[in-house]
Amino acid sequence: MAKGKTTAFFCQNCGYESSKWQGQCPACRAWNTFAEEPVAAKKNAGTGKKQMQSEPLPLSEITADESARTSSGIGELDRVLGGGIVPGSLVLVGGDPGIGKSTLLLQVCHNLIRQNRSVLYISGEESARQIKLRAQRVGNFDRDLLVLCETNLEWIREVLEKKKPEFVVVDSIQTMYSDAVSSAPGSVSQVREATGTFLQIAKGMGICVFLVGHVTKEGVVAGPRVLEHMVDTVLYFEGDRHAAYRILRGVKNRFGSTNEIGVFEMRDSGLAEVKNPSEYMLNGRLENASGSVVACSMEGTRPVLVEIQALVCQSNLPMPRRTTAGTDFNRVNLLLAVLEKRAGLRLSACDVYVNIAGGIKMTEPAIDLGLALAVASSCKDIAVSEKCLAFGEIGLSGEIRAVSMPKQRVEEAKKLGFTTVLMPEVSVASVGRVSGVKIVGFKTVRDAVRYVLSEEV
Repeated sequence: MAKGKTTAFFCQNCGYESSKWQGQCPACRAWNTFAEEPVAAKKNAGTGKKQMQSEPLPLSEITADESARTSSGIGELDRVLGGGIVPGSLVLVGGDPGIGKSTLLLQVCHNLIRQNRSVLYISGEESARQIKLRAQRVGNFDRDLLVLCETNLEWIREVLEKKKPEFVVVDSIQTMYSDAVSSAPGSVSQVREATGTFLQIAKGMGICVFLVGHVTKEGVVAGPRVLEHMVDTVLYFEGDRHAAYRILRGVKNRFGSTNEIGVFEMRDSGLAEVKNPSEYMLNGRLENASGSVVACSMEGTRPVLVEIQALVCQSNLPMPRRTTAGTDFNRVNLLLAVLEKRAGLRLSACDVYVNIAGGIKMTEPAIDLGLALAVASSCKDIAVSEKCLAFGEIGLSGEIRAVSMPKQRVEEAKKLGFTTVLMPEVSVASVGRVSGVKIVGFKTVRDAVRYVLSEEV
């Protein structure tokens, strides 16, 4: 960059900096994402001797107490966080507008205040009156919640140093700005500066900070990807804002697993936990309907039962249509090719539509067997019993491969009243006998399809 230049070009997707405009970002390969922004002035390094801020410690002298976690009062959120809120952590919550991010965090504030914890709610988008109206819907606050409607980072830092709360909610990070950066709020420079400021506050003062982040049309948090690298935990709200259910999924977690999900239902009083998502997803299922099979997918340590629907009909198009909702499109095409080659189903001249009922998205290979049986059921117009469940991964040779935790899947099926489980034969021995459940193992998808089409289930 030329000496004395006060502006530079930043990629609005990943934060890559360049001295000139470029059509495609060399870092993230996105097109037309460069925008010119002022460059933050660098502070001159002092010439005197610097005072040491910290010293290296032996690993044996560092304590790590898991009991230091604080419960949010919401079991589904604690599950996704890995057991509770860690002091000094920086948590980013993203999701579509109106999905329930602010409502969930306000409920967390309500529960923390009931535990005699000090909480500060910083709003850069809503007025104090709007927050008050939402708080009345969530419930009565036993103690006052500190509310600060401010976007200036310098003033927010002063308030935090004065009040010293234990928990802070920032809604949203894209509205915060610093006087040291001359670009507009929401720009790459401002978002990066704001996140860095709250990171210093969280680690230096031991305050847990929740950041609300807007998302782009692609469903990722708006701003540079460095934002996700700086925080400790990244949570995403999924689901249709017009539907009743919400899914909270962790995509990054330095203090726990990223495989867990939390399921919520939107009500007038806020978000309510769904203790048994399998039962919730299967509500309204028709009996004796062809093309409908229940499969089991593992989300972390939790088995989730979903209904897979398939519709196969004769096509009048030169190239038959393939449509999927809730699962991977390429995976469905792969399974259709396996069914035609290994199971003898003629699908090349048929339109195939596949849907995961309830709007939930499942990509685990364990749902392959359920998906294949749903397509076969619709193709031959033979219904599969509503008390039958299937799971297993299908290979290109038509073999049904083992999946993880088959015992937990069968126990969940029994809990919800299923009497027959179709699964890989190699996993039958590890499951053993389960009272009230008939376990049928298969080596190939051809055997499973023949079993279903013979109307034995």
